[in-house]
Amino acid sequence: MALDKLEAMRAFCRIVELGSFSKAADGLGVAKTTISGQIQTLEARLGITLLHRSTRRVSPTSDGLKYYGQIKPLLENIDDIEQSISDNGAVSGRLKIETTAPLGSYLLMPALPEFIKRYPDIELEIRCSERAVDLIQEGVDCALRGGPVTDPDLVCRPIGQMKFCLCAAPAYLANAPALAHPNDLAHQRCIGFRFPITNRLHVYTLHNGGQSVQTALSSALTFNHADVYCNAALAGLGIAAMPRAQAQRHFDNGELVEVLPQWQIESMPISIVYPYTRRLSVRVRSFVDWAVDLFEGHPMWGKD
Repeated sequence: MALDKLEAMRAFCRIVELGSFSKAADGLGVAKTTISGQIQTLEARLGITLLHRSTRRVSPTSDGLKYYGQIKPLLENIDDIEQSISDNGAVSGRLKIETTAPLGSYLLMPALPEFIKRYPDIELEIRCSERAVDLIQEGVDCALRGGPVTDPDLVCRPIGQMKFCLCAAPAYLANAPALAHPNDLAHQRCIGFRFPITNRLHVYTLHNGGQSVQTALSSALTFNHADVYCNAALAGLGIAAMPRAQAQRHFDNGELVEVLPQWQIESMPISIVYPYTRRLSVRVRSFVDWAVDLFEGHPMWGKD
């Protein structure tokens, strides 16, 4: 009976994370009717409704979300115990990670082969998104986020920074007004960036010795997606402020030119965050430790 209850709890967690009975059943290697029966039995035993069911998607009720938050760490602890006494002790299991497009493209992807080589039995799901993600509700194990993190339900560990630079296409600069100081940006055609989560315009602080100037690169042209924003600069639409890691290859091939290189743009802190639990699972801890090592001393992403 206890084993059946554990299997039902695992099934419930997978349904919450995948939003589907069918996908959860496929992932667990059981029939959909089996997993449906497990959830019905679990709801009857608890005396509550755990899931909202519709033809399009399954989502947890408020009671279901609370139950998920309580049993997820328990199941991870059980997995860790089983893993610690297994023959090979290899770290295994599914790991769901959320990050932004620049971090995913220019930091994680180049380094990921080394992680996979070190932990071949971990099943990775990496999502790159510009939206606000509820880690607990969407079953995300950890996330790499830029800027301040204020959610009290999340553990926030600062591990690096996103460095920015001003840049533009040579075609734009060929006919642009003279540019020797950040104040001259007011006479330039600039490209603004709005954070998709808050819709706020990104305000940049530039430093040069003891001087500091703040600018939002205000213009009639703004974007809220990092890759589209970069493409706008490549198209010669104006001056942009983008992550140096994203701009560097375009500097190398001459598609973009750094503007006001003597002025340093204030970096954005990068943190790894994960839901607060009494104890991190082995696989989440393995990724967190690997990410910390990855950022440390990195020329593009490491702390100064």
